[in-house]
Amino acid sequence: MQKNKKVKAVETSELQEKLVSLNRVAKVTKGGRTFSFSALVVLGDGKGKVGHGLGKARDVQECIAKAVDDARKKLVTVPIINGTIPHEQKGKYGAGKVLIKPASDGTGVIAGGAMRAVLEMAGVQNVLAKSQGSSNPHNVVKATINALENLRSAKQIAKERGITLQKLFEG
Repeated sequence: MQKNKKVKAVETSELQEKLVSLNRVAKVTKGGRTFSFSALVVLGDGKGKVGHGLGKARDVQECIAKAVDDARKKLVTVPIINGTIPHEQKGKYGAGKVLIKPASDGTGVIAGGAMRAVLEMAGVQNVLAKSQGSSNPHNVVKATINALENLRSAKQIAKERGITLQKLFEG
């Protein structure tokens, strides 16, 4: 099964970002505690491109900026058909497991927390989603993106098999 190719050139103005989690981390040294921040950001254009990034720094703004730069490097393309996904798909990353299903028009994004952010940034408008494993936002985001990467449209399947779309749906 061929994975979707990563997207290289995307206009920065059309990308939106959503902060999924922001953690304050303390490092204990002999001089006391040193605080820094860790941010998980999801980036997308709402038209089928989505990515996630992690940034760490002493300052919150710098931390978020690093996360956005990291997300820009990890953009992937998602096939979206009539505002939903083409088929049911499971995704896994570490202990994070997710299930996403296509939904009819008017359903909306039925998903929790970190999954909702990824699906909205990708531009999916109608989907049913369930997080079945770990609730850790890092693993849920990565599992959701794994599930979205593994989606294939009818055109992609027909091209891989070397047949036309009509022939694919006939037999």
